[in-house]
Amino acid sequence: MSQDDVLFGYRLQLFDLAGRVGVSAACRTFGVHRSTFYDWKRKVDRHGLEMLRPSERRRPRMPNQLSPLVEQRIVAFSLAHPGFGPRRISSELGRERWGGIVVSANGVWRCLCRHGLNRRAKRLALVAGYRAPYQPPREPEPERHVEAERPGELVGVDCFFVGRLHGTRGAVWQLTAIDVCSSFAWAELVVCPSGQPSPVQTSRLVCRVARELRTAG
Repeated sequence: MSQDDVLFGYRLQLFDLAGRVGVSAACRTFGVHRSTFYDWKRKVDRHGLEMLRPSERRRPRMPNQLSPLVEQRIVAFSLAHPGFGPRRISSELGRERWGGIVVSANGVWRCLCRHGLNRRAKRLALVAGYRAPYQPPREPEPERHVEAERPGELVGVDCFFVGRLHGTRGAVWQLTAIDVCSSFAWAELVVCPSGQPSPVQTSRLVCRVARELRTAG
């Protein structure tokens, strides 16, 4: 027995009791308003007791309801770009590269609400919950280094921009030379009116390093 059959029998009992004890008493017993009873009675008098059966209810058709395909596109795009808001999603979906889907920002927001993705934190949390596919670890690249057998065999030279200090006429750079074998370092601060160290300033440091290494044997 369906729910409609139970409701139909309930209404038949109401009419049967109303014929025996009166309309007011029957309506109080079944909890039905008198205006509702008389509305049913007019239909029964015209068409018979079958009019007491519940009418078939069809699902209402919403003229602005999005199609399932559009909703799927909105959800997929929002998960692919969890940082985009409804207005940005609506604008992007309207482009030809995404199919030229015409949907308002409000429609996008309502769609995200139905799927529980109306907040950026929810979309990011859902995306972060998916584990990335396993990738085997790559072999580490061989460490790059320069070797020297004895001090003074190889010296590296580099420069570092310090800035423009108060009282100096030009940019200040640090010139550095490092002995590869012993890691002993030389450093000089030079003022560069042209903005960068000149060959003369660099050569002066190199000559100093060579002179001190020669002195040390």
